Amino acid sequence: MNIPLIDLKAQHQTLRTEINQAIQTVLDRTDFILGQDVAKFEEEFASYCGAKYAVGVSSGLAALELSLLAFGIGPGDEVIVPAHTFTATAAAVTFSGAKPIFVDVDPVTWTIDPEKIKQAVTPHTKAIIPVHLYGLPADMDEILAIAKKHDLIVVEDACQGHGSKYKGKLAGNLGSAAAFSFYPTKNLGACGDAGMITTNDEQVAESARAMRNCGQRVKNVHELPPFNHRMDNIQAAILRVKLPYLNQWLEARRRLAGLYNQFLAGTHIVTPVEPAGYYHIYHLYVVRTQDRDGMQNQLKERGIGTAIHYPTPVHLQPFFLQNGQPQGSYPVAEKLCGEILSLPMYPEMTDEQAEIVAAEMKAILAAAG
Repeated sequence: MNIPLIDLKAQHQTLRTEINQAIQTVLDRTDFILGQDVAKFEEEFASYCGAKYAVGVSSGLAALELSLLAFGIGPGDEVIVPAHTFTATAAAVTFSGAKPIFVDVDPVTWTIDPEKIKQAVTPHTKAIIPVHLYGLPADMDEILAIAKKHDLIVVEDACQGHGSKYKGKLAGNLGSAAAFSFYPTKNLGACGDAGMITTNDEQVAESARAMRNCGQRVKNVHELPPFNHRMDNIQAAILRVKLPYLNQWLEARRRLAGLYNQFLAGTHIVTPVEPAGYYHIYHLYVVRTQDRDGMQNQLKERGIGTAIHYPTPVHLQPFFLQNGQPQGSYPVAEKLCGEILSLPMYPEMTDEQAEIVAAEMKAILAAAG
């Protein structure tokens, strides 16, 4: 038996002809950087999210960084981020020149806790970055209310949230701007690195477009910080092939998540929640179990792939220890990081495979008493 955490080959096999043709078209045109497909994909993805503007960039981290800079955030400013997320969320703040201010996460949803945000706001706070972690949107009504009260920017970290919804509204159109990643393992993944900024603010979109391309609004006139964060046209062409399939892939993920929930019900495994009004797209299907390492090792022995997203909260990563928040600062995030386990999840996965994974987990629990 071999059930991988994710199977990129399975998806590529079904789209091989379309993807190969899209790549060949770009090769024939030789418009490799910021070409026709980038412009068209920006339009299509903006339309998908319900946003007015989309700016194709080189990665999700670049999307976060340029979003902050486009709003004028920099040295002396503070940006509130969750302690439980991928490092890039906080790294973007550091790279902008601002200081990341970590707050704990909600013990049920595992996304940033609005009550902790309220306690973290200072006169230096300029923005909040809520993360739609694992595909579940953050509590945006509460976050936006805090932002309005204190005149703060809200940049969604939607790098795991393609197609997720909060009260009927799609991620990417919930805050001041949003950042997406198209890393190959994402629900909408390229065949390399790529990212996107979505926003309804024309000036922010214009600034981001200039900064991604060496700070140029006009060729050879470098007005803004000269980054090289341009989207590769071949990646845009591949993503244009995939975008029309995204919703059916999301439904497949949701079906599998429902099966996992059903199969693991009644065990000591804590399964992910989907509060009323939320639409979880299960970029990752993450559970909690007290003997996480033992469960992971035994599943590996049985041919089942798993991962930990993420084993160390960001404030305890070596790079961020300089911020001075020692272990114990964010107890919910720290406890989560010792218990979470990502199970196999990809649209091409079969119902039988999900049942096997759950059965093996229950067998391991039974053997442990």
